[in-house]
Amino acid sequence: MKIKSVHARQLIDCKCRPLVEVDVLTEDGALGRGAAPTGSSVGMYESCVLRDRNPAEYHGMSVHKAVDHVNQIIAPRLVGMDVTDQKALDQAMIDLDGTSDKHVLGGNAIYSTSIACYRAAAEAYHVPLYDYIAGGNIRTVSIPSFNMINGGLNHGIRQAFNEFIVMPYRADDIEQAVEIAVDVFQKLGPVIEKYTGTEAAVGRSYGWTAPSEDPEECLKLIQEAIDLCGYTDRCAFALDCAISDMYDAKSKTYYLNGSRRSSAEMIAYMKELTEKYPFVFVEDMLDENDWEGYEKAHQAIHRTLIVADDFTVTNKDRIQRAVSTNSIDGFILKPNQVGTISEAMDAHAFAKSHGLFSIPSGRSGGVIGDVVMDLAVGLQAPFIKNGCPRSGERIDKLNFLMRVKDLYPGCHMEKIDQFVKF
Repeated sequence: MKIKSVHARQLIDCKCRPLVEVDVLTEDGALGRGAAPTGSSVGMYESCVLRDRNPAEYHGMSVHKAVDHVNQIIAPRLVGMDVTDQKALDQAMIDLDGTSDKHVLGGNAIYSTSIACYRAAAEAYHVPLYDYIAGGNIRTVSIPSFNMINGGLNHGIRQAFNEFIVMPYRADDIEQAVEIAVDVFQKLGPVIEKYTGTEAAVGRSYGWTAPSEDPEECLKLIQEAIDLCGYTDRCAFALDCAISDMYDAKSKTYYLNGSRRSSAEMIAYMKELTEKYPFVFVEDMLDENDWEGYEKAHQAIHRTLIVADDFTVTNKDRIQRAVSTNSIDGFILKPNQVGTISEAMDAHAFAKSHGLFSIPSGRSGGVIGDVVMDLAVGLQAPFIKNGCPRSGERIDKLNFLMRVKDLYPGCHMEKIDQFVKF
């Protein structure tokens, strides 16, 4: 079980941005490979993605420094260690770096190595990583949720909310859930074209770009596509607001639908929206530093789950504070936010022990074979964020779920009636 070698290289993610990939090889020949994805909506408290900032290569996005840190600093420390002792391996890298955000060695260097060790340990036991996590007995696969419309600034339209999501939570099985998502997404293109009179465009996360600044207009168009496909009773909505991107710290207001709004006004708006439409969850509806606002939102909004991403960044300390103020129902589990598998698993365990749930999620700059899918199945997560049903690394996640379901007799898609509040 001892590590024989650790080696890193520079590759690229689904958006052609450089990333760190690491191979960990044990003395017995078990190989684990890990790569760090990157997000487009990145919280200010996430671990550091170390880039070279050399404008002559990939516009400053190359990661040779992080690669060198793995090969020259991390590798000598980990060689000879037990590959199955994940906490010790991760702690060794944390100690080598010595900073809270891992900016010395790079969170991308540490996280890629952490994944590679995790995979090598599972390989040493000759089981899939999700089976290694679960300890066997895989009973369910998560319900996927799908990004249909992307926000941001596109063609003069500034949609404040980042992702409009459909969750086929009443599908009969995972195969039908995937088919529903594909059908609705493909039908939504012509629905948007009819609404705008122009060809539907693809957004930065591969969903359709928002045809209106008004969130309700986007929801109506998605609902129309759902209805046209005949899935009215099988789908619900979710939102990833990522509203920190629309927050102005000086005025303490948010941009939404052509005007600036206070935290209280955002809470009132979201309360009204969730009373009109069936939302499973709403994510990052307030700024990542608006602790008071989140506490008030959780008290005021009862028809959906309040979920945090940039607010908690898979960080146990921030989750603990959110628990103490009763501010959220769950959090988005993105291990690279905190920088090691051990820290992410500690955050998940703490949240679960305090009645919160975790939603595993990939990143916008994703990778094939993302470890979050192993976490989703291994932790038996009720639902996940999958991205839109377009682009190879997102389709890979869907195929992963369908494959697992096929491989384990009696395995079925999760039911989430206990979570639905509408």
